[in-house]
Amino acid sequence: MAVNASAVKELRERTGSGILDCKKALDETNGDVTKAIEFLREKGLAASANKAGRIATEGTVESYIHAGGKIGVLVEINCETDFVGKTDQFREFARDIAMQIAATNPRYVRREEVPQEDVEKEKEILKAQALNEGKPEKIVDKMVEGRISKYYEEFCLMEQSYIKDPDKTIAAVLNEKINTIGENISIRRFARFELGEGLEKKVDNFVEEVMAQVKQ
Repeated sequence: MAVNASAVKELRERTGSGILDCKKALDETNGDVTKAIEFLREKGLAASANKAGRIATEGTVESYIHAGGKIGVLVEINCETDFVGKTDQFREFARDIAMQIAATNPRYVRREEVPQEDVEKEKEILKAQALNEGKPEKIVDKMVEGRISKYYEEFCLMEQSYIKDPDKTIAAVLNEKINTIGENISIRRFARFELGEGLEKKVDNFVEEVMAQVKQ
């Protein structure tokens, strides 16, 4: 079967392996990403995946407060050793992730955390939108699956484009860091607070302010 480009991209992000290795793994496993990860592990080619099962309970809780105290973020990022957790490289990565959360306002770390009822509700909305656009019913379900991927890209941190390099996802950046540092690293959880959130007030574009600060 022909290898799907999106499957290659997902496999690279999850394992840190090269394009050719990912294509070969998908060829050998008929496009099954989960089986392809196991294939790469067996061949010793999945750099970050080989570390994924290792216990990571050290690390740091990093904070980021946007200038003026308008947005605050706390994020817990784990690694395997206290030594790595105290390095400048690890702390800088944690701060970058905190800034990412401040700028993009994700709801979840990864797609597996999205409640199934929320996914089904979003699919119903997307299906109704597609039908209202006059799309043929026979292709609507396929369109919905494509659009739900955009939902994950917007609200799941790991699937967002990295604000400092939009060509990479957070998952890809994380895997690069795992390969560089040599330890399993996990973004465990976060909390984001926005001044006056939920209260009636004038509209401020805090996201644009954070992005502007990142580019300085």
